Amino acid sequence: MPHRPQLTVGSYNIHKAVGTDRRRDPHRVIAVLREIAPDLMALQEVDRRFGDRKGVLDLGELQQATGLVPVPLHDRKGDLAHGWHGNLILARGAEVTDVRLIDLPGLEPRGAIVADLRFGNQPLRVIGAHLGLLRSSRWQQTRRLADEIDPDMPTLLMGDTNEWRRGPGCSLMPLKHGLDAVSRAGAVASFPARRPLLPLDRIIGSNLADLSDLAPHDTPLARLASDHLPLRARVRLGA
Repeated sequence: MPHRPQLTVGSYNIHKAVGTDRRRDPHRVIAVLREIAPDLMALQEVDRRFGDRKGVLDLGELQQATGLVPVPLHDRKGDLAHGWHGNLILARGAEVTDVRLIDLPGLEPRGAIVADLRFGNQPLRVIGAHLGLLRSSRWQQTRRLADEIDPDMPTLLMGDTNEWRRGPGCSLMPLKHGLDAVSRAGAVASFPARRPLLPLDRIIGSNLADLSDLAPHDTPLARLASDHLPLRARVRLGA
């Protein structure tokens, strides 16, 4: 039987590195990522919102502390930006075979990154996204992201979905034919960081990406570094 790698993955809205104490401190964000020690991470809000859209992290310090490197992006929003519409995918020990940048429909400017990776001999498609505040926009956006799901490839969708509902009223339901939209591991509260009540952040896997141990990374530092707690999970790839 071929080896089925098991990875630690995560999703984290870093809130432009502004913590719950209203201070911008990128070093705290990097320290939280070091606590998680992931193989794969989707970040949101990695760039300043206005002006030059400059990224808020020191990517060299991040790599040295965690081993994580960004998947390469072309035609991103501004020469100084880290990500695409604030999204960034980081990986450790992965081969990048393809990256696509997507503009998502809706009233606000939103986007997603679709990255095809290989961990060992196993392929993995990762969709990193930050969905809109309006429910009608989120329905449009998840319909668009459903087009990126390959039923023959293990797939993860990770990001800040801005969706707290579960069941039929949930705007993630257009993904249900390709991904387990409810998630076998369930949706867990990640916002606000100091007292998590809402499951805005999600890690959702296809049948070929078996999720387990989904939980918020809830530490004193994580409660301070951003207004969202990061999510972490284990994923086993393959049939």
